[in-house]
Amino acid sequence: GPVGFSDVVWKVNKYKKDGYAPSIVFAYDSYDGEEGFPGALRVTVTYTLYPGNRLTVRMKAKALNKATPVNLAQHTYWNLGNHNSGDILSEQVQIFASHYTPVDNQLIPTGKFATVKGTPYDFLKPHTVGSRINKLENGYDINYVIDGVDGKLKKAAVVKDKKSGRVMELFTNQAGVQFYTANFLKDVRGKGGYVYESHGALCLETQAFPDSVNHPNFPSVIVYPGKEYKHVMVFKFSISS
Repeated sequence: GPVGFSDVVWKVNKYKKDGYAPSIVFAYDSYDGEEGFPGALRVTVTYTLYPGNRLTVRMKAKALNKATPVNLAQHTYWNLGNHNSGDILSEQVQIFASHYTPVDNQLIPTGKFATVKGTPYDFLKPHTVGSRINKLENGYDINYVIDGVDGKLKKAAVVKDKKSGRVMELFTNQAGVQFYTANFLKDVRGKGGYVYESHGALCLETQAFPDSVNHPNFPSVIVYPGKEYKHVMVFKFSISS
């Protein structure tokens, strides 16, 4: 909808500061008709820090009284160099997807699937973000079809920053991942007063395929009353040798 869950006030359900896996649980109840969606929806997001430099994000949503579409995504901006290290064009990305979902001029999926082979979208082998970005009008903003997804955790992507040696691996149980290179970020003042600009970060948003409700050949995103949507992301951080 025009507002979205990112711009509403969530409440903290649980908070565990110490111990093996510190965590925090946020909750939000969406009322029937909010943003034009049918049915009431109870949503929770749990962030957990595990040993071994792993951050797990679990999103759950339960339809309370009507069938409703649910496709939640985490729009975190990442720059492994540092928040003030400039653009991410030199960061190396690998995405485990042989296909993507092409879009129209409004960036809405057409309902077709296209191979990444021979296109700037091919990240099956690692490439720097900037190596082919000039072949696209503004940069990357496309949904990838993750290979071999079966509802279990699969590796979706890897990002490496050669200068710092930082590595981020992303695992998910979702069918798709949106790769976005902050194409329209402009004059955003952040930490320490640093100003973020276009391509100052990247996003890897695991998700079901966008606009699935209008494409019968896409996996369904409808959640029925009493059923629960479950979305898991695992971010594993390390230093390359």
